[in-house]
Amino acid sequence: MKPISFAAAVFIGLSLATPVIADKGGSCHFHGQVAAQEATVLKCASQRKDSLASAGKIEASWKAVTHEKVEQVQGKKGQEWKVTYRHPTAAEKDKQVLYVFLSLPGNVLAANFTGR
Repeated sequence: MKPISFAAAVFIGLSLATPVIADKGGSCHFHGQVAAQEATVLKCASQRKDSLASAGKIEASWKAVTHEKVEQVQGKKGQEWKVTYRHPTAAEKDKQVLYVFLSLPGNVLAANFTGR
């Protein structure tokens, strides 16, 4: 049996590899510690909100809701962005305010109805 050349082995390995496809939120991944512009934060928070609605984790009607407030707050690991959305006609009264938290550079950290 003849040994396979290194180039042939690499080619075969790459051709059999499963491709990785980023989801719609893939554009909101940042490195470093530079604070994101407010417009970037709003875009990324809105993408997360819409993604949650598309996945059925929150009511689909949240897609039409625009942000109420964007601010920097002190989080567990330092400064974070907090984007607040208010949906007064949401079915559940305790789920009428959605908070999306992002790192200072703009990476989504969490989304919840508690604000913590």
